[in-house]
Amino acid sequence: MENGNAITQIFLPLSLAFIMFSVGLELTIADFKRVAVQPKVFFIGAISQMILLPVIAFALLSVWSIEPTLAVGVMIIAACPGGVTSNLMTYLARGDTALSVSLTAIISLLAVVTLPLIVSFSIVHFMDASIAPELSIGKTVLGVFAITTVPVIIGMTVKHLAPAFAAKFERIARIIAAVLFVVIIAGAILAERDNVVDYFIQAGPATLSLNLIMMALAITIAKMSGLGAPQQTAITLECGLQNGTLAIFVAVTLIGSQTMMIPGAIYSLLMFPTAILYLFIVIRWRPAEDLAS
Repeated sequence: MENGNAITQIFLPLSLAFIMFSVGLELTIADFKRVAVQPKVFFIGAISQMILLPVIAFALLSVWSIEPTLAVGVMIIAACPGGVTSNLMTYLARGDTALSVSLTAIISLLAVVTLPLIVSFSIVHFMDASIAPELSIGKTVLGVFAITTVPVIIGMTVKHLAPAFAAKFERIARIIAAVLFVVIIAGAILAERDNVVDYFIQAGPATLSLNLIMMALAITIAKMSGLGAPQQTAITLECGLQNGTLAIFVAVTLIGSQTMMIPGAIYSLLMFPTAILYLFIVIRWRPAEDLAS
């Protein structure tokens, strides 16, 4: 138990903080100014991820037979911002990486407010009052702020004050962040290994459906809005690749539920094959002039 507490109270928060710090290392003030310069593109991406994604998740869970605790876990991952891997995948797919970074950063900041509200609503809606965990919105806001926003700001400060160091450390930080992400997801699965098969049967199809439906909708909305191929790619991957580490942190550390973290871990496992498949399709079929842009 003491080891478990050490993992959830020390390793997990520190790992998430470092991952968000690595996001900050890639950011500049210009990334935030881009919202004013390209408001249409940004708001299409932001609305798709912040509003449409949780709505689609709620609609799926309303017709899907799934344990209430797992349903809340699905809503937690749906309420999370994009993960750091969305930026890398967008870059590899020759998408608009600057847009992807901007969406990740700004939605991560806004999630300080939106995530606790969505999670609180989900607990009340899906769980019986007698078994529902108590969630302090104020404490959750502070917890998410401390573990996401503060590290991003520190990363940006380091990049501003020591750009040479940031440029050298950025790639190393990305590798460390990726390793930490894998360790956290593996740890989440192992922690519930006795129940993981049953949980996967329940939450796996729901999370995969959420991922596929959301990516398809993101592509459709971006195309119908007249966005270019690089912007379509960035928005699609941003909506498909969620911050699973944050979802696990909220479930285990802030709410204290091992079960609620499982959908986030499962989603994190399933989102990579779909994103890689999308990446290959984009590279294979996109016109050469779009890939070069």
